[in-house]
Amino acid sequence: MPDVPSKVAARAAELTAELREHGRRYYELDDPTIGDDEYDALLDELRAIEAAHPSLVTPDSPTQRVGGEVHDDEAAAPGTEKLEKVAHLERMLSLANARSAEELRAWIDRMHAHLAREGIEDPAFRYVAEPKIDGLAMSLIYEDGVLVRGVTRGNGEIGEDVTRNLRAIDVIPETIEGAPALVEVRGEVYMPIAAFTALNERRAELGESTFMNPRNAAAGTIRQLDKPLPTDREPTERQKLDHELRQLRLGTLSFWAYAIGVTDGLELGAHSAALDWLREHGFPVNGDIRVLDDEESVVAQCLDWERRRGALDFEIDGVVVKVDDSELQRRLGVVGRDPRWAIAWKFPPTTAKTTLLDVIWSVGKFGDLHPYAELEPVHVGGVTVKQATLHNEEDLARKDVRPGDEVIVLRAGDVIPQVISPAPHAVDNPERAAAPTPPERCPVCDTPTVKGAGVFTKCPNRDCRGRQWQLLRHFVSRGGMDIDGVGEKQVNHFLEVGLITDAAGLYDLTVEQLEALDRVGETSARNMVAAIEASKDRPFGRVLFAVGIEGVGDVTGRSLAQQFRTIDALRAATPEQIAQTPGIGPIVAGLIHDQLADDRLWSLIETLRAKGVSFEEEGPPPGEGLLSGRTFVLTGTLPDLTREQATERIQAAGGRVTSSVSKKTDYVVAGDSAGSKLAKAERLGVPVLDEPALLTLLEHGPPPEPDPEPEAEPASEPEAS
Repeated sequence: MPDVPSKVAARAAELTAELREHGRRYYELDDPTIGDDEYDALLDELRAIEAAHPSLVTPDSPTQRVGGEVHDDEAAAPGTEKLEKVAHLERMLSLANARSAEELRAWIDRMHAHLAREGIEDPAFRYVAEPKIDGLAMSLIYEDGVLVRGVTRGNGEIGEDVTRNLRAIDVIPETIEGAPALVEVRGEVYMPIAAFTALNERRAELGESTFMNPRNAAAGTIRQLDKPLPTDREPTERQKLDHELRQLRLGTLSFWAYAIGVTDGLELGAHSAALDWLREHGFPVNGDIRVLDDEESVVAQCLDWERRRGALDFEIDGVVVKVDDSELQRRLGVVGRDPRWAIAWKFPPTTAKTTLLDVIWSVGKFGDLHPYAELEPVHVGGVTVKQATLHNEEDLARKDVRPGDEVIVLRAGDVIPQVISPAPHAVDNPERAAAPTPPERCPVCDTPTVKGAGVFTKCPNRDCRGRQWQLLRHFVSRGGMDIDGVGEKQVNHFLEVGLITDAAGLYDLTVEQLEALDRVGETSARNMVAAIEASKDRPFGRVLFAVGIEGVGDVTGRSLAQQFRTIDALRAATPEQIAQTPGIGPIVAGLIHDQLADDRLWSLIETLRAKGVSFEEEGPPPGEGLLSGRTFVLTGTLPDLTREQATERIQAAGGRVTSSVSKKTDYVVAGDSAGSKLAKAERLGVPVLDEPALLTLLEHGPPPEPDPEPEAEPASEPEAS
């Protein structure tokens, strides 16, 4: 290429190789090492070089292709090696980016200029603005109204067949009434943030590694091969656990439909009409999508989404803006891998680079040692971050971050900041520090540590101050006993001065003892004692969660309380009986059974009970009360009731509260930012209540079932003449 300087050609080749590797890690391995903003900067640099030197453009350039390569090799993500490769009926495109109002207006100007060259002067654009879900793009093929195939985007031309796993997502219809001979539905598989958090908590409880973020968790789950339990022999405990975890993962996934691709027998004149068709035929379409008439409204909508992103139940990294009219879309066409008629307004980056100063180990409430990062302070996601989680030792080893490395830090919404990986160049440093490993002695009590069965090294000393403090802060927390005015600082101070050693000691504290402490006045002391006393009335399910039983989360505690009614009945139950509780598998059931048989935990429970803490479920059991036999799911934020208050009132009326929507759900109670559970309820025809409707139901019960229509009497036979 004589017209291209050698340095420019070399830089283009370097960028091409780097972008291909990052695309492979993102699309194929679900293990990115840089953030979207860094990837986009590299891609923009390559685009600029190719624009100045068109001879460098090749059909397989990252600027011309979508996603990563799809091929059969040893570098495929673990567990996905045998996924069938499928060619798309029509290429799945990518999107160009805008990061400001000026760049969005420049995109609109480019469309006007292109259409003017086509002989279309001053077109009246209408726009559709929709959230850019951070998930896994998917193509669903329906033939004669039946779902026959679901394929990942892959490189835009060839994806992977994941139909089997897609069928586990309840919001995706298996059939479509009145569908044409062929219709391709495009959308995004994602994992709601609450489901992602609960999944990671459950995996940590079971000693399994946690996922980095909802996008990676969703992508890895949808591409995971099925490993059915053996039928010719008793499955091993590992096989049972793997099966339980797989079902748990699949149950967290959801889907938003955002477009119609190839069709045979369906003519729609606008993108908004396609979204209406999808809604009418049972597909979940985001309820906040807007059709807008001018660019100022588009800018305002994008800014509104940016302000609200932290309150959503799903992750978004921008807003997709599309020209609504299908004929204008056709005339605008495609350039490279991007349609001219659509653009992604990208939000400010939620990742940043900084230096990892040290890896520190903290002790969890069950003795687990958790690594966290001490960082050179960095501004990311709107705050200054000095510390970030490293999850557990297995994730720490997998990420291979070391003190002194430049690392990539992620902060999205209200999620705890986390270290994603070392910066790409950090691993090439020959003077890198040694990889950090769990300490041989507990950093709090100096007891020799032991390697547990899962991913945690543990401190076995049950009198360790670190364990005591974690158990106590969990006990008094809002999700636990919710003791107002007594938080982690207070319980730490109580431990330091020797006022308490465990949760039971809280109920012996007096106003005089608290007044004697620094910076505690008489009023504060009286309020704390009153709040501790009031906590004795917390419902049994919350107490089960608060006392610190490994494997028992908030929802699990409530389910156990409803199932067994008293702590004595729960302790007397076998693992098999515990496993019959909704949401509890055999592994967790055995863990709960063994802990309740432990003398030390039981002694704490007995002492708490003697001090007046409730270990019995009040109100009618399931099957009794105004809401007997009714199952509820709560989603979103209610105006006045917290989720815990709503749950307790439903259970007090004899109803059940579960975490997922199914055909067996009687009601979904939806507040602001309800997300995928609301969409699923609407598709399944489950009644949806707001808070006033729930309160009416709690007071009066469900309306009576309508009487069945009387059967018509058969016409009398004509009399014989």
